[in-house]
Amino acid sequence: MTDSPFKATRRGFLAGSAAMLGTRAFAFEETESYDPLRPPPEPEPPVRRNISSFRSAHWKPYFSNLRNGAVLVDIQSRVLHYWSEDQSIYRLYPTSVPLTDDLTRRGRTRVVRKVEGPSWAPTPNMLKRNPEWPRFIPPGPDNPLGTHALYLSWKYYRIHGTHDTRKIGRRSSNGCIGLYNEHIQELFGMTKVGTQVLLI
Repeated sequence: MTDSPFKATRRGFLAGSAAMLGTRAFAFEETESYDPLRPPPEPEPPVRRNISSFRSAHWKPYFSNLRNGAVLVDIQSRVLHYWSEDQSIYRLYPTSVPLTDDLTRRGRTRVVRKVEGPSWAPTPNMLKRNPEWPRFIPPGPDNPLGTHALYLSWKYYRIHGTHDTRKIGRRSSNGCIGLYNEHIQELFGMTKVGTQVLLI
C-alpha cells in the first residue's frame, strides 16, 4: 500500500498548529552552546527541539476579574496567556522558564514598571553562583532582557524578551520569564502598570 500524500507527520502537525495560532513553528536544532549569562539547563536531558505546550485557557479559573488585564504564566507548559480588560484580546505566547524549581516563584504579582530598552545587572545570588559575570550590561543586542521588560512586584522578577531564541520553550532562565522580542513588544503594548500576573 502506498503512502497517502496527506499522511500526517509530527513536524507537519507542529508547523500547522503553530500557523493556526498565528505564530512561528517552534522547532530549533541545537547546534551552539548557550551564552555565559544563561548556562545550559542541566536538570533536563538533552533535546533536539524547543516545544511549548500550546493550549488555550479561560481566565475565570485563575482571576476573579480582568481589571487592568491579566497575565497567566504556566511554568509547566511554558506558555504565557494574556487577556485584555474588556476581553476583546487573548494572546498565547511560548516562553522560557527558570532552570530549576528553586529558582522558580509561583503566585500572584503585578506589573509595577515597564521599560523599553532595559539594562541588566545580575542579582547578588547570581553573582554568588557566577562571580565571573559582568556587573552591568546596557541596552542592546547583548542584553539578556531583550528589547522590552515588564518588572513585577517581586524584586528581581521580570517578564522580558530575549535575543537568544533557542531559550524559548526551555528551562533556561535564572527566575524570569522570557519571550521572543516580537512577542514581548506586543505584550508590552497591551499591558499597563497594574496588570495582574499569576505564575502557576
